[in-house]
Amino acid sequence: MSIRATARITAALDGRGVTSLPVLEGDGPLALRRTRDTTAAGARVTVVGAMSAPLGGDRLTIGARAEEGARLTVDSAAATVSLPGTGDEPATYDVELSVGERAELRWLPGQLVSAHGSVLHMTTRVRLAPTARLVLREEQILGRHAETTGTLVSRLTVHRAGRPLIDQQTAYGPGAPGGWDGAAVLGGHRAFGQLLFVEPAFEEKCPDARLLGDTAVLTPLAGPAVLVTAVATDARLLRGVLDDALNDLLDAPAG
Repeated sequence: MSIRATARITAALDGRGVTSLPVLEGDGPLALRRTRDTTAAGARVTVVGAMSAPLGGDRLTIGARAEEGARLTVDSAAATVSLPGTGDEPATYDVELSVGERAELRWLPGQLVSAHGSVLHMTTRVRLAPTARLVLREEQILGRHAETTGTLVSRLTVHRAGRPLIDQQTAYGPGAPGGWDGAAVLGGHRAFGQLLFVEPAFEEKCPDARLLGDTAVLTPLAGPAVLVTAVATDARLLRGVLDDALNDLLDAPAG
């Protein structure tokens, strides 16, 4: 039997200027836990998978909102594994993010693993205020150890100040347009990831486009933002590339 599950997170400043969590609700496989944040004024929420999901036919939705001045980090306790279900229906996973004026959201989920035989359609939609700051990481692993990938279709849409910043879709596995596993796309790699960094300070000077090793690139966008895109042979190497890029970018505004 397929499941429907929804989780909601709202972060807001309290009277002391510290980020509180007036809304923290999750059900089914989307259990939420407040965890320790490294900054005194921020809040961190960890998504803890309470059951195997998404399976074919499942409908999962998670929304996070950082209100004016709030600082929120959302991560996960483990990877999400897309698994085949008993029917023909694909699973869907919808993510809705909103970041207010002078607020910051770090959306850092674990890897998404596309298991053989699974079909998952994932959408991530983001709305940013003009002075909002965003760190968004996506990591997609095509197949578990020694197996071929399932079908994974993922779309990322970001609007800043009501205007589109990025709108892109990727598709891998059976049924995807031809060439996804060719030399011009994955080139034999099993892990794909990207890091979107939106920083108002980049209005003055945005980092230049550059290669990050042999299989990653940093690209400035038409706005105060950059996109790091990377492929790797496995999840560990992919995370290392994205972590190094994030550390460099976090230092860039001050530098």
